[in-house]
Amino acid sequence: MALVTEATLNEAYDIVRASRDCVRTPLLRNVEKLGFLDCPDEVEVHLKLENMQVTGSFKSRGVVVQLAKAPSLVTSGKRSLVTISAGNYGKAFAHACYQRGLKGTVIMPLTAPESRERIIQSKGCDVIRTESSELMTKVKELIHEKDMTFLHPFDDLNLIAGYGSAGLEILEEVNPDIVLVCCGGGGLVSGISAAIKYKGFKDTKIYAVEPETANTMQRSLAQNSAATLQTAHSLAAGLAPPFAGNNTFQHVKSLTDGVLTVSDKEIAKATRVLYNKGLIVEPSGAAAFAALVTGKVPELKGTVVVLVTGGNASTEELSKVFNDYEC
Repeated sequence: MALVTEATLNEAYDIVRASRDCVRTPLLRNVEKLGFLDCPDEVEVHLKLENMQVTGSFKSRGVVVQLAKAPSLVTSGKRSLVTISAGNYGKAFAHACYQRGLKGTVIMPLTAPESRERIIQSKGCDVIRTESSELMTKVKELIHEKDMTFLHPFDDLNLIAGYGSAGLEILEEVNPDIVLVCCGGGGLVSGISAAIKYKGFKDTKIYAVEPETANTMQRSLAQNSAATLQTAHSLAAGLAPPFAGNNTFQHVKSLTDGVLTVSDKEIAKATRVLYNKGLIVEPSGAAAFAALVTGKVPELKGTVVVLVTGGNASTEELSKVFNDYEC
């Protein structure tokens, strides 16, 4: 199965930079000096703040490239779009559809927060709720019955190339020794690893970080094929799809240095640390930081970049997390 190429990454970067739906997000540097965490003196830690992206997560980067590459029947509004999402991709998808006057439907798992559903509906997209195990079944039904076009929320080469733009931005500011990336379906870590490796940083260690209870990518590497985990669940709902993608699995297998896992308690504590330092980050966006602060990164050294991937959580939602996990 083909991986994204350097040419497609560069083209996607041009699309992202030209889009009104994306911004260049800040790299918060040397957070070890700001009291975010303790680490050895020779280690520098920088946070790539995708929680400050348009729509509150990195997802916009991929959606704008998908739509730029979509067939004319879609971009003209003659054919409706459908996707699946627990929240952040759906929000970015709905925002992009609204900006372009396109009709879309988001199929959401029953476990997704109601607040995310309301946000998606406010942009004019329809929402259908179903069991996580039935998400793709519903997609196939709508494609068959209503001739919709499916935009995959993580296992799409255009999407992966769009996500690679975050990696290219990182390389314009620092030369990383280690990069930590939250992993749900694996689209973001696929794009970032491709961008970093293709630009010549062969020795940079790149790790995907998953919840312990939703470790589909870790299982995929163990069995050497994209895994399904119908029982996947986590406080970090955005990191708990019931399956890994075939495309993303191939990228993670070929371009990363493996998968690290963190518990929901560790994710909650990391979210609290970031909150106490003034950053509104949802649990799904804090998983990579959790791996760092809990000492799970092998051979920690040099320049470390952590992707903080989303900030779509209210203070009320975060307060409940902190109370539930006593942190």
